[in-house]
Amino acid sequence: MHIHYISEQNSILNHFLTQIRDVTIQKDSMRFRKNIERIGEIMAYELSKTLDYKNIDVQTPLGIKHTTTIAEPVVLCSILRAGLALHTGFMNFFDDAENGFVSAYRHHYDNDDKFEILVEYQAAPSFEGKNLILIDPMLATGQSLVAVLHKLHLEQKPKEIHIAVVIAAPEGIAFLEQNLPENCHLWVAALDEKLNEKNYIIPGLGDAGDLAYGSKL
Repeated sequence: MHIHYISEQNSILNHFLTQIRDVTIQKDSMRFRKNIERIGEIMAYELSKTLDYKNIDVQTPLGIKHTTTIAEPVVLCSILRAGLALHTGFMNFFDDAENGFVSAYRHHYDNDDKFEILVEYQAAPSFEGKNLILIDPMLATGQSLVAVLHKLHLEQKPKEIHIAVVIAAPEGIAFLEQNLPENCHLWVAALDEKLNEKNYIIPGLGDAGDLAYGSKL
């Protein structure tokens, strides 16, 4: 798996990452969503540099311009509900992309720390021969991403698979490396220290879905 860490060099990305972690700024859910969206835009731009392009001629009012465009279509697919704001950021840049949505959540047995990943809802276009970008803000254990990709990837073969996450734990990255094809690309805005005993990212930022859209039952 090819891993791209995009916050190693200081940029405005680090500013937005700082704000989404700050417990005082987090109280403003609209600002939290907007900052996640902005991070998605930055990640989309960086990811776009690695795609294949083809030559085209464009008619302008004054002549013909020889230029390039993305060679294969892009499909954006996010994991509900936490991925929606990040998805919007990617959609702002890949504005002609097709879009898919999948639900995945931790189902805990007897309210203890053990869980399984349930993938129950899927609405996605064909991604045969296309660039599939799977979007989820938090990479903790990695089990949700693997479960979703296995569900999506049963019959159709995308040209490339890109996974975009805002914050990742080393344990989750290791799990993806063990369970996903070598030709996958993982895009990470920030690498954190570890998972705690409940498999939450430390220092992390909390529950991205709750911060963006409110607490759930």
